[in-house]
Amino acid sequence: MVIPAAATRSSGGPVVVITGASSGIGRATAVAFARQRCRLVLAARREAALQETARLVERLGSETHVVVADVSRPEDIERLVSETRNRWHRIDVWINNAGTTLFGRLEDGDFAAHRQVLDTNLLGPMYAARLVMPVLKRQGRGIVINVGSVLSQVGQAFVPAYAISKFGLRGLSEALRSDVADYPDIHICTVLAYAVSTPHFEEGANAMGRRPYAMPPVQTPEKVAAAIVDLVRRPRRQRYVPRYIPGGLAAHWLLPRSMERLLLHALERFHMVGTQAPTDGGLFAPLPGTGATHGTRTPRVGRLAFAAWAVADLMAIALGAAWQGRNAPHHVQHAEGR
Repeated sequence: MVIPAAATRSSGGPVVVITGASSGIGRATAVAFARQRCRLVLAARREAALQETARLVERLGSETHVVVADVSRPEDIERLVSETRNRWHRIDVWINNAGTTLFGRLEDGDFAAHRQVLDTNLLGPMYAARLVMPVLKRQGRGIVINVGSVLSQVGQAFVPAYAISKFGLRGLSEALRSDVADYPDIHICTVLAYAVSTPHFEEGANAMGRRPYAMPPVQTPEKVAAAIVDLVRRPRRQRYVPRYIPGGLAAHWLLPRSMERLLLHALERFHMVGTQAPTDGGLFAPLPGTGATHGTRTPRVGRLAFAAWAVADLMAIALGAAWQGRNAPHHVQHAEGR
């Protein structure tokens, strides 16, 4: 890793703070760093779930400190930073991972629910950076990792507040990088992941009345956790998980309207499956239980079947657009992306 050279001046390994450590990517990341003998500060709202993560980590021989904290509350972030520094006197890696969502169009549900998504996913990391960056500057080194999403670069129907928050999180990374341009040993990294099999989909708030699942091809939280650990070894501005995401993004940039229609059709067919009663999920208050790393399996769709459907649907969209263009009045101009 990049950090241990500095951390060897203290009695143990590097100090890694993980928000949202009670389940999903956060729990998988805690386990991955424990295998590197890091000292871990685990933060989330659910104490029982945090203690379960701590047990998994301690079995691997890492020291842990649990902080029950809601990142949408500035006073909780202040306490998290304070307890970390009081316990180990430094912060080597800070991971903004805590996140939530509301499934529904922008006009669905109470606006307070959309606001809560932004408070958790964007304003929480923003306030954390406000407190953590001065610590890293005094140390002269450290890493901040913002766990974004492919939705940090491409919009998506049915989760508008989530997409807006992830776009903002990528903007936060860009702003912080500019601020530490004169600090060669301070790194700001963004993880951009595609759909991950975590409890995120079953625990999110839902104002649509339809049951959300991770859209195939789905990856494991352990794969994202491995990428996060790798960023500490070799810091980079952005890390896509999986690495082929830029190919899909390029298609979206070249043919935005066609890809947006394809995505909408895919979401309706593979992402929203069946019905579900409206719920606040874990948006405003933590859900009971000890948390889980993995979520409910997506209804089985083979990669080849999904790819075949995507190709067929894209061809139908292209043929429809071509027919519409040939039959449109001559004075009307159709342009991709307008």
